[in-house]
Amino acid sequence: MLRRDFIALGTLAFVPRSAWAQQGAPAPADVVSDLVAGNHILTQEGILDGYGHISVRHPRNKDRFLLARSVAPELVTTADIIEYGLDGEPIDAKGRTSYKERFIHSEVYRVRPDVNAVVHCHTPSLIPFADSSVALRPMYHQSAFLAAGVPVFEIRQAAGMTNMLIETAALGRTLAKVLADKHAPLMRGHGAVVTADTIPTVVGRSIYLDLNARIQAQAIALGGKITYIDPEEARKYAASDNYSRAWELWKRKAGVK
Repeated sequence: MLRRDFIALGTLAFVPRSAWAQQGAPAPADVVSDLVAGNHILTQEGILDGYGHISVRHPRNKDRFLLARSVAPELVTTADIIEYGLDGEPIDAKGRTSYKERFIHSEVYRVRPDVNAVVHCHTPSLIPFADSSVALRPMYHQSAFLAAGVPVFEIRQAAGMTNMLIETAALGRTLAKVLADKHAPLMRGHGAVVTADTIPTVVGRSIYLDLNARIQAQAIALGGKITYIDPEEARKYAASDNYSRAWELWKRKAGVK
């Protein structure tokens, strides 16, 4: 090897982390693998079907995120993952079609630096709470994160009569404002958005959001007084809200490693 090659390698070795991000360092393989797994798990658990999506913030560049091309979640592979900027546009689509509602993800990441993973779902159990005056409230410890409140996004207040899809950055920004500092806003006549700091946690929250809605509906049907999780109970439980043990089980059930 020539001396100039040694010099070049030495220079490269001391490139700071921030410079790597600016140069477009690829996302770690384990993050991409977890993102693919998240798609399959959420389908297996009935949270996503042919529609909906999950994304993750790029761990080496906070101004970018990873999301699959427009494909049914159950079919997502590593080859389908596209990198996006916070404007919601792909860095290099390579001919792949993007989800129309990718602006849900881009605008949440823009305003919430604490959020590193986002799910958009159309889970049927959530629709009654999005379309009625009955608030979705935490029923048990696994869904204690709901104690922070579950706002409802009404798209007509933002844009009048629409096709109800978040197809623009402007609508994404309005939805992100409704999210505010909460974890999971519902969308009237549409579904929900779930946020978290990691892929396993956002998957767990999505699964237990669905279970909580079904349990609450059952409790309402029984009649009588309902006792919900107290905010203080939720605060005390929050430290264990990572679903790490369940994550390995969900991966096995979904047939992913």
